[in-house]
Amino acid sequence: MNKPSMPPATISGPSVWYGRDLRPRTDWIRTFSAAELAELDAAVRSFKKSGAPLADISPANFALPALGKTLGAILAELLEGRGFAMMRGFPVASYTREEQAIAYLGIGAWFGRARSQNAKGHLLGHVKDLGLEITDPKVRYYQTSRKLEYHTDSVDVVGLLCLKTAKTGGESFIASSMTLYNEVLARRPDLLPALFEPFATDRRGEVPEGMQPWFDMPIFHWHAGQLSCIYVRQYIESAQALFAQAKRLTRAQVEAMDLLDQLVNDPQIHLSMAFLPGDMQFLHNHQILHSRNDFENWPEPERHRHLLRLWLAPAAARPLPEIFAPRYGSVAPGERGGIVVSGTKPKVPLEAE
Repeated sequence: MNKPSMPPATISGPSVWYGRDLRPRTDWIRTFSAAELAELDAAVRSFKKSGAPLADISPANFALPALGKTLGAILAELLEGRGFAMMRGFPVASYTREEQAIAYLGIGAWFGRARSQNAKGHLLGHVKDLGLEITDPKVRYYQTSRKLEYHTDSVDVVGLLCLKTAKTGGESFIASSMTLYNEVLARRPDLLPALFEPFATDRRGEVPEGMQPWFDMPIFHWHAGQLSCIYVRQYIESAQALFAQAKRLTRAQVEAMDLLDQLVNDPQIHLSMAFLPGDMQFLHNHQILHSRNDFENWPEPERHRHLLRLWLAPAAARPLPEIFAPRYGSVAPGERGGIVVSGTKPKVPLEAE
């Protein structure tokens, strides 16, 4: 077996950050101006009047002459800078669900093409407790109220729009996987090679034609001079439990994941944020891990915590190695990521399904 390629030194630059440094700052929050909201509203009204399918939304039919330039700068921050951004102040309560979806899909289209988030072909996801049990091998954590461990999603950029908050809990936590790499290098360099070896990861029943019900993927990749991370420990462990044929984890791999989890849960390293209605969070999965706290909903169903989610593939995304293809479907920027199985057809559900 060939020795995996690894970074020649510590990672540097704006992608390396610590929550302790960002917590007192607000420069990662971008509040919409009145003029931007007026432009966004006009774009929503125009698109809605056109009668075009929501799945076909694009910068060509969702014009944002001024805000589009701002979104371009935010995309550059995602892909080449800190790796995350928060946009605040979208008045969700002033819009119908269809209009909320149009606005969010329209903004997302300026970042990249929307990708399917599940086998049903959902281009718009609903992060909401559906009363399902995670013990069901086909249930994913965003469909429950359970705390999420730190993870990445299978796409370049993930976005969340907060419609309603929980009664308590549900805070978002993010951390730089570049910082984690440097910390492992400083503390336990002997464990780094294990993170560049394949880990069998459960597909949760969403299996593309001709593929196994798991995929084999290292947690870290060094490719074209850039370090990328993909990590979902809960699904790595369910692959071990469900599939006897899946490659067994080595002691070093387990120890390396234990260290990653210890580091990412350190409040000096991660950044926590509480969503407000109208907040839009965007994360670059290749350099950001994210999680969510447990939450308790309001007793009234109409007040339940509800976020809309986008998976986006920017045309300007970084090059990825071919090993991503079994999970991303392709490694071509703008055409990769998401979950597509036999019979998947893109759709935009306005309610959780």
